[in-house]
Amino acid sequence: MSQFELVAILLILTASFSWVNLWLSFLPHTIGLLVMGLGASLVVIGAEAAMPGLFNYEGLAALLRQVHFQQTVLEGMLAFLLFAGALHVDVVSLRSRALTIGTMASLGVVVSTAIIGCVVWAAADLLGVAISLPWALVFGALISPTDPVAVLATLKEVKVPEDLKIVMTGETLFNDGVGVVLFAVLVHAALGDGFGAFEVGKMFVVEALGGAALGCVTGYVAYRAMRAIDDYSIEVMISLALVVGTYAIASRLVVSGPLAVVVAGLLVGSRGPRDALSEETQRYLFGFWTLIDEMLNSVLFLLIGLEVLVLRFEPAFGWLMALAVPLVLVARLVAVSGPVLLLGLFRKFESGTIPVLTWGGLRGGISVALALSLPEVAEKSELLAATYAVVLFTLIVQGLSLRAVIKRVVRR
Repeated sequence: MSQFELVAILLILTASFSWVNLWLSFLPHTIGLLVMGLGASLVVIGAEAAMPGLFNYEGLAALLRQVHFQQTVLEGMLAFLLFAGALHVDVVSLRSRALTIGTMASLGVVVSTAIIGCVVWAAADLLGVAISLPWALVFGALISPTDPVAVLATLKEVKVPEDLKIVMTGETLFNDGVGVVLFAVLVHAALGDGFGAFEVGKMFVVEALGGAALGCVTGYVAYRAMRAIDDYSIEVMISLALVVGTYAIASRLVVSGPLAVVVAGLLVGSRGPRDALSEETQRYLFGFWTLIDEMLNSVLFLLIGLEVLVLRFEPAFGWLMALAVPLVLVARLVAVSGPVLLLGLFRKFESGTIPVLTWGGLRGGISVALALSLPEVAEKSELLAATYAVVLFTLIVQGLSLRAVIKRVVRR
């Protein structure tokens, strides 16, 4: 099947499921698509077990493999979704919470990675399962960062106090970039590429700071180009070129593409409306990126649900899947509590900050894509199963119950 036909099928399925979900007032849009895609996948798997050949399971799985989930997300959708999210962020509010966001997005991710990795390694050793410490830490790195796509989509559906909202938004935009860099570093270390502590730290700093610097440069160039003209069609085209160009250059320079597009989006979104974008251009530019965000989100959440057709899990993985969900929650609680309690000595936080940030730490397609991108090592199947279990739990259970948690713990 050609790529065009494959995209056509995905868009038809996404539009059809979206229509059904809206018509039935079933669930919030993105979670509804995830649940419907997952339900369809489970029906096919169940039918295959009961009546082999009824739905041509192997053909459907082969078709879905053509999507190449990890490439579609990490090398396609991610740049556009991160830029769209960053474009709408209030940089003034973000700056006022910079220390909190920076601590959670860096130290918080590292602490969570260490907790998850060490516990998974220790539990595997006790159960006689072969998961080495380096690969357990890789799992910690890919599952620790909150997913910006999932978090930002949920924040559109759930009313969160403004202070908490800016912290959640800023953290998820930046900790994703930090997490991807940490994941890459730990994979190199796990493969035994001769990485010592100094090389690991150097690679981490170069990728993270290099990505941020690249985003500043490309974002400023795009801002100046928009400022010099007043034509909304060309300015929208410049924003598209900014995203794909920045991500491509980051890949060539081996710096963080996610951090680069986030910084570029923040720069254009904050400075552009002041003196570079007319009201008409703002209407078209922000409207365009809102639509891109909505459409790609819809396709991505549907793909997460359908991906279970490809990821056939063994019953033996059940122990790790059962352990991973509460472990990730505990690690998230520790990673959030430390910065909030420490910084709380110097500034006031919204009531319920710790439980909301803990329960609102959703994981999504990026974690699945990173797990799928793992080299074919012995631990890959177990880690992929655990990743998928955590992603489904956070998106469905935590995503649907976040509003209730906020009502309970946040004092109005």
